[in-house]
Formats: sequence, C-alpha cells, structure tokens
Amino acid sequence: MTDDAKTPVSIIGLGLMGTALARAFLTAGHPTTVWNRTAAKADALVADGARLAPTIGDALGSGGVTILCLTDYPAVRELLGGAELAGTTLLNLTSGDSAQARETATWAEKQGARYLDGAIMAVPSAIGTDEAVILLSGPRPDFEIGALGTISHLGEDPGLASLYDVAGLAMMWSILNAWLQGTAMLKTAGIDAATYAPFAQQIAVGVAGWLPGYAEQVDAGAFPAEVSALETDARAMAHLVEESEALGVNAELPKLLKAMADRAIAAGHGGEQYPVLIEEFSRPGQ
Repeated sequence: MTDDAKTPVSIIGLGLMGTALARAFLTAGHPTTVWNRTAAKADALVADGARLAPTIGDALGSGGVTILCLTDYPAVRELLGGAELAGTTLLNLTSGDSAQARETATWAEKQGARYLDGAIMAVPSAIGTDEAVILLSGPRPDFEIGALGTISHLGEDPGLASLYDVAGLAMMWSILNAWLQGTAMLKTAGIDAATYAPFAQQIAVGVAGWLPGYAEQVDAGAFPAEVSALETDARAMAHLVEESEALGVNAELPKLLKAMADRAIAAGHGGEQYPVLIEEFSRPGQ
C-alpha cells in the first residue's frame, strides 16, 4: 500500500506508548480509531480527529489493521477472548517473550485473524521519527505503518520480534553497565561522568565496529586469534577486577566476565579469539 492510500488503524490501549502510536497515525493522516478501558484517556486524541470506538468489537471491525499496545500478553488474550476475530488483521506491539508471541499467533490464527507480532525499540517521544525502530515478525505486512518510524520485518517466525527486542536490551544494559563500572572507578580520582562519557562513547563505537568480523567467526564456528587470544584478555580482566577492588568499587561485573573466560580457557580455548565465549553464552548458567 502506498503512502497515498492511508491504512485505517485502530489502537487498543492508550497508555503513554499507545497514545504516541495513535498520535503519529493522526499526524500522518491515517483514519484512526481508538479504544481504552478508561475512555477519558482518548479525549485529547478524539479532539484531534480520532474516532472513539464504544466497544472492542467496534474497534476490530473498523477495517485496516488493529494495533494492540497493552500491559502484557495475558491482557491481550483476556481482552480479545470474547471478540470476533475472523477476517481481522492484528499487530500486537505488547511486550512479552518469544514463546508468548508464538502462542498468541497460533491462538489468533485459529480464530481466523491475520496476526503479526512486534516490538517497539523507542521511547514514546520518538514515535513518528526515523529514530523509532518498529520490529515486526510473522506474515509480511501488506499495510502501511511507516508513520510510526523505521519499520523492520524480521521474518515469518512470530517470535523473532520479541527475541530481537530482548537481544537489544542485552546490548543496552551491557553497554550502560560497563560505562557505569568505568565511571565509578574514575570518580575515585575526581573524574566526573561527563568528562569520561566522550571517551567511553569512543570505545563503544570502536568495539561496535568489530561485530561484523566477530559475527563471521561465530557463524563459522572458528575463532583464530587475529587480534588477541582469550588468555590475553583474561589477564586484562584480572587487572580490571584487581583495580576495582583496590579502589573500593564493586567488582561483580568484571568477576563474572573473568569467570566465563576462565571456564572457556579451562575447556581448551585460551588460544582462540574472544568470540569463542559464544559457547559459554549458549549454555545454561552454572
């Protein structure tokens, strides 16, 4: 569908994110229907041109695509459990895990709905800009929702959007935690976070540049030490642990990293490159 043929949309759930979704569609000129348990939350959107659906069934029957943005997957099933779903197109942007996404897809399809799952990689204020990334998985969409941001269809498996979502969170928290570790250490020398941040950002960008090459090693299952061997990295990890402890800074994070490296070295991987730790990350915790 082209931008000239605006997809009618219904938004079910008007929390901060649901409201931002509805606002982006209204701004882009999409016929927009909204529904929320507390109808008053729709007042500002209705004043700007949205139509308030009196019932869930009315929202589902308004044509186009129905977008769900609720608290969790059980809430989705509870809310839609008694509704007529045959012939509808559902895009579920509710947060959950990949198993819930697949189960909900199977359930919705048995009711006769066309179901896509999704994940929003953005805060509400970014919705409607290119910075807002919307991940989709399931059948390839045949509707236009580019008004929300940058749309990325990941594949037919409805669980992929949730998996990418949590994988992205792992990246986010790992980067932030590493920065906080370094910040805590430098604070002991009177260096504030704002002074350290540009250097930390430079390191993060540089490391990100290694990922494509490291990905080739992971996918090939071969880890030649082209830059440094894991046993060399483990010695540097020991320095990080020792320095943290000497400064009176929490050393739990570097100790965890070193423990994983030590296990890989004990298994005979000390002469291989850092991505060999994928074998540690791919097994259940010790």
